[in-house]
Amino acid sequence: MLELKRVNMHYKTKEQCIGVLQDISLQVERGEFVAIIGPSGCGKSTLFKLIGGLLTPTAGEVWLDGEEITGKTGHISYVPQHSTLFPWRTVESNAALALEIAGVPKKKALAEVRSWLPRLGLGGYELAYPDALSGGMQQRVSFLRALLSPQELMCLDEPFGALDALTRSEMQQWLLDIWEEHRRTVLLVTHSIEEALLMADRVYVLSPRPARVLAEVPVPFARPRTAATIALPEFVALRQEIHSMLASNKE
Repeated sequence: MLELKRVNMHYKTKEQCIGVLQDISLQVERGEFVAIIGPSGCGKSTLFKLIGGLLTPTAGEVWLDGEEITGKTGHISYVPQHSTLFPWRTVESNAALALEIAGVPKKKALAEVRSWLPRLGLGGYELAYPDALSGGMQQRVSFLRALLSPQELMCLDEPFGALDALTRSEMQQWLLDIWEEHRRTVLLVTHSIEEALLMADRVYVLSPRPARVLAEVPVPFARPRTAATIALPEFVALRQEIHSMLASNKE
């Protein structure tokens, strides 16, 4: 479905040329959950901007469903680290935004959202405003907005990074349950090796900047996965293997 072909990205200043991405090639198949992990500042978020068409690579191509989309917007749904809900919109109005942008009549969009909110633990909050919600609840609204988007590919950019440890764990399990039910195509950026291995089918490990692909790691654990998966000896060993890989490639 998604394919990056030898993508390079650098920024030029008056003094120097700063390399961010170096010959990045990766694939995400339809219905697959893929994670990207790498050190802070290695260019993971830049990679999402290239996939979303907000930036154009210095070299290389971005393809989606057999069509080159390099530098083109409107092909993905996106969940950032912070929920980015509009404070003047209610929960249902925020969640319906993607449908409205896609041209769905407002009444129909709101009806669709209302059918989803109880399934996400947000029943009764339809008319609440974002400041009345916890961080985890706000992020659920953000996920629903992306889930209802007509674009098949969901790009999740550190979506749990701003949450406390307990809420983060709850949200990981919640997302796994939603994904198991609907099998949307997902590309996740994370700093957490544990999160990547718990969520994904495959993990791409990136080097420090300029980022290159150090390894593509298949995740062998059966689904559905739960918090108990993290305690498996095989899980601990694979987590340590990736940690050692990242540690040996420090700047």
